[in-house]
Amino acid sequence: MFKKIRPALVLAVYLASSGAVTIAAAQSAMPAMRGEGAARYVCGGIGSDESTAFRASMKDHPLALLFARADGAYEADVAVSIQDDKNTTALAFRASGPVCLIDLPAGKYVVNADAGRTSKTQSVTVGGGSKSVDFRF
Repeated sequence: MFKKIRPALVLAVYLASSGAVTIAAAQSAMPAMRGEGAARYVCGGIGSDESTAFRASMKDHPLALLFARADGAYEADVAVSIQDDKNTTALAFRASGPVCLIDLPAGKYVVNADAGRTSKTQSVTVGGGSKSVDFRF
């Protein structure tokens, strides 16, 4: 009887030690992407599970936006607009959390973030790996 239990026990220990369980839990904490086609986004990062999931997924998206106050506290409810090099709006949305993962085609963009009391603008070139842009209000 011990031999029947052992393979299952070995598999459970392997999955736990390999991080597979953690990765699966992190992926289930992610909200669905919004937008259409190549211009899509997802925002969140509130709570430890969701924050872990977003941080783990940053490498899988061309652009990550991070919002915080000057004192380091996370900021949410930020109005975001992203314009391409032709000054056309590629995306516009309200961030529902301090981290937004953005899928955009390669190119040059200007990101505008408005936290109500303060607005910030940063330029970014997307392509050739994941980029992070921090906004401190």
